[in-house]
Amino acid sequence: MKITDITPDEYAPYQEAYIKLVDPSYPLIEELEISVHNLVHFVREIPMDKYDYRYAEGKWTIKDILQHLIDSERIFAYRALRFSRNDTTALPGFDENSYAANAHGDDRSINELLTEMSALRHANIMMFKSFDKEDMLRKGTASGYTVSVRAFGFLLIGHQNHHINVFRERYL
Repeated sequence: MKITDITPDEYAPYQEAYIKLVDPSYPLIEELEISVHNLVHFVREIPMDKYDYRYAEGKWTIKDILQHLIDSERIFAYRALRFSRNDTTALPGFDENSYAANAHGDDRSINELLTEMSALRHANIMMFKSFDKEDMLRKGTASGYTVSVRAFGFLLIGHQNHHINVFRERYL
């Protein structure tokens, strides 16, 4: 299954920006693998003095954003797991700013953050591989919107790509 198989009723309107950032060339599992390798390679090429840089007062550092990607990946994957198991409990949103303020991303090394991100993504790849077609098509409510299991997989990629673009535009 590729991003072109996703329909607008499988994700929240505000998530369309992330969906559009997913390469349509590859199926979900391949793109999950490719994208995490691209992230690690991209971040390792950033000059070390940029990791703690803030482009404006109160903005996140690159380390903060990596921690945000880790936290978001865990939340999206948890939602995908719940919905894949046909759990129809509506799931609340999360306050990304509160998470960032309490995550201590700046206290961690780039190697720690990238290792955790890579390990987490690989665990999530295994989870998505375990879903059959019916599981992937299941939907639930998260943050007040209907979202499919497969959309969460693509949102992991698109959200990551969004932040790589932010790195390019505001940090480098």
